[in-house]
Amino acid sequence: MSSDPAATYYAAFCAISVLTLKLINEEVTDPYMDEPFHVPQAQAYCEGDYWTWDPKITTPPGLYVLSVILKRIFMFKCNLPMLRLTPLLFLLVLPIVLARLLCFHQRERLPQSLLVPTTEAVILSAFPIAWFFGFLYYTEVPSLVFVVATVVASAQKRHWLAALLGGISCTFRQNNIVWVMYAYACSQLMHLRFRRAPPGSQSLAKLHDPPALAASPMDLLHSARTLPGVIPEILPSFVPYALVLVGFGAFIVWNGGIVLGDKSNHIPALHVPQLYYFTGFATIFGWPALITGKGGLRGLARDIWGRMFGNKRSTFVTALVAIAMSVTIHEFTIHHPFLLSDNRHYTFYVWRRVFLLHPLMPYVLIPGYMACAWAWYLRIGRDQTLLQNLLLPVFVLPTLIPTPLLEPRYFLIPYILLRAQVTDVPLWAVLVEGFWYGAVNLVTVYVFLYKARLDVGRFMW
Repeated sequence: MSSDPAATYYAAFCAISVLTLKLINEEVTDPYMDEPFHVPQAQAYCEGDYWTWDPKITTPPGLYVLSVILKRIFMFKCNLPMLRLTPLLFLLVLPIVLARLLCFHQRERLPQSLLVPTTEAVILSAFPIAWFFGFLYYTEVPSLVFVVATVVASAQKRHWLAALLGGISCTFRQNNIVWVMYAYACSQLMHLRFRRAPPGSQSLAKLHDPPALAASPMDLLHSARTLPGVIPEILPSFVPYALVLVGFGAFIVWNGGIVLGDKSNHIPALHVPQLYYFTGFATIFGWPALITGKGGLRGLARDIWGRMFGNKRSTFVTALVAIAMSVTIHEFTIHHPFLLSDNRHYTFYVWRRVFLLHPLMPYVLIPGYMACAWAWYLRIGRDQTLLQNLLLPVFVLPTLIPTPLLEPRYFLIPYILLRAQVTDVPLWAVLVEGFWYGAVNLVTVYVFLYKARLDVGRFMW
């Protein structure tokens, strides 16, 4: 066995994941939760029936096509245990693509061996939402892998490949079209930041994009004024992504909307507090990475306080933002029927025991939301420009705000892309993060497998 610790961690990750799937297949012998919709649809595809469609299914058929491909390559049967191998295989691939995403943000060389991802990539692959849904026949993990691969290919300036991978990602989740555009924008900001004019040529148009932690709101206006000057340079790279956009637009016209199947339970809504939930969620899981910047936890807390209350101007802005957030919480909080009635999920208990604890509780959390947002801005801003720091929040808006249901799975891709931007996490903090993820995974899987109740069913994310 390789002496590289990362190889050992990856082997352990693979072995534990395979063993977990074995346990789940032994205990959960019937399709569970959303699987009763996905499994028969996949089996129809395996039998060559590509025209039958369950109207309750809202996502495209990428998962089922993937299973058909694996069936033909490996001669799988399309029974439940074999179908669950589809997301598991992608879970095992996840550390490999995440290693490349992390190296892009850290501006480091790729691992020498394709099959030996970095330790940090292995740990991040154990993120509880990704890891748990690697064992059920759901779209989450293949969707995540293709999105990350799209960002990586785009960062490597392989834009036609990135567009192809991004188009495939949209066959798992329609709103992955947003992450296809994110991949393009992310690659272009990095290109503009580090490009150099060839010797003897005219100077290149410059996009105003100062370091994030030194920037002010006026810099955004300056950036907007200088953007037209660089468009001719970045436009050719957009061509393959434009083709994906055109294809997606054709799908919208053909389908009469973005949601397939059961449109009645998936009507878009203006759900602004979803952004606040995400900042809290990301901080709860990503705290080991957050507290390891310069100055540690105390330094981070001091910087957050300075940004929120450091002078009269910042205090005034903080008060205005808090008022605006209070209005959005009052006007746009959604008590979704699924959230209120389905007690098989973490969110059911969080909602009842935190948000419904007292009518003022959602407003009491506002300073915490703001502090969490500043924590991430400050942490990733140590190595990024203003526009790089703001890029992910901009693309999160169209993915989270229209979704009326508080659902942790919707936070999966934004969290992974956000966490990957923290570039200087020491090994000890990565390992602490791994123990934290592992503890959550252990509890969740144990309760899911062995604490099922007749009146509740199996508890899960």
